[in-house]
Amino acid sequence: MGFFDDLKNKANELKNDVLKFKNKDFLNAAMAGSALIAMADGSISAEEKQKMIKFIEHNESLSVFTTSDVIKAFQDFVGQMEFDKDIGESKAYQALAKMKSNNEAARLLIRMIISIAASDGNFDKDEKKIAVKIAQELGLNPAEFELL
Repeated sequence: MGFFDDLKNKANELKNDVLKFKNKDFLNAAMAGSALIAMADGSISAEEKQKMIKFIEHNESLSVFTTSDVIKAFQDFVGQMEFDKDIGESKAYQALAKMKSNNEAARLLIRMIISIAASDGNFDKDEKKIAVKIAQELGLNPAEFELL
């Protein structure tokens, strides 16, 4: 039975690897959007970070990623924006653009981004402006999400 158990374990490992590869673009888009919206007002609150982590942990398509993978991707986008705002934002919008052709993923992303922005109890004009830009980048109508 050891051989078959080993074979089954290898098959499960392969499945997880495939799922990670398949969802890497979504993870990057989610973290890019999270970083953009969290940085919109110039600082990242603890509430915004907690909301983002909870969303990722409860999202089935991202459940294959460890919390450390999520945090690393988020910190990478934030770090790029802190180092050079224009280049960092450009890279974040490039990651988001990869989800433009997937309407379901794009809608999920914008809902997540709005939720993160509102998590500190204040969805201010700077955050709303970024949310509008993200919605447009994803090919969505911002008015549909009450952003206009």
